[in-house]
Amino acid sequence: MYMLSFIVVVILMFITPGPGVLSLAGTGAAFGWRQGLRYMAGLWVGHFLVSLAVITGLATIILAEPLIRAILLFICAGYFGYLALRIALAKSKIAFIEMTAPGFVTGVTLQFINPKAYAVHTTFFSGFALYQDNFLLEVIFKMISMNFIWISIHLIWLFAGVKLNALNLPAKAQNQINIFMAACLVLVVMISVWSVLSH
Repeated sequence: MYMLSFIVVVILMFITPGPGVLSLAGTGAAFGWRQGLRYMAGLWVGHFLVSLAVITGLATIILAEPLIRAILLFICAGYFGYLALRIALAKSKIAFIEMTAPGFVTGVTLQFINPKAYAVHTTFFSGFALYQDNFLLEVIFKMISMNFIWISIHLIWLFAGVKLNALNLPAKAQNQINIFMAACLVLVVMISVWSVLSH
């Protein structure tokens, strides 16, 4: 029962539009499949590092200071805002070929400095006692199931973004889609900032 609850919560947390999946879909739509995979690989490594930080307790030490948490939050929100602007301005294929797209390092960095990522992972690892007498087994199960779900959902979002690009829509329609995705990304970032600061 606890395992099923854990899996459902992980799916809901990852499938809900957030800065990571929205920026990934936007990258796929504006910059294509190959660049999207590079960015996704970086997001995954960052996600994995955040998991390790939470498991080892390092995240608790780093985020215990409200000032550090606020600084990380605003750096992350600022970059996602910048990324949203770049996606919004990638009007056509010509435009995004000439632009520098977010890549592997960007993905790692954004996950690592995103306080919300730490909060989500803390919920995963402290909120569900699956194997009370075997911490290692619990961590292994959670890491395998979380990463399988994470990769699957992020591939779906990236695929959706790339399919928009593959439709060969008129430049005006592509521009409108990019602006819409960028606006969604900004909205989610604003909600994330508000939710972290209000606690």
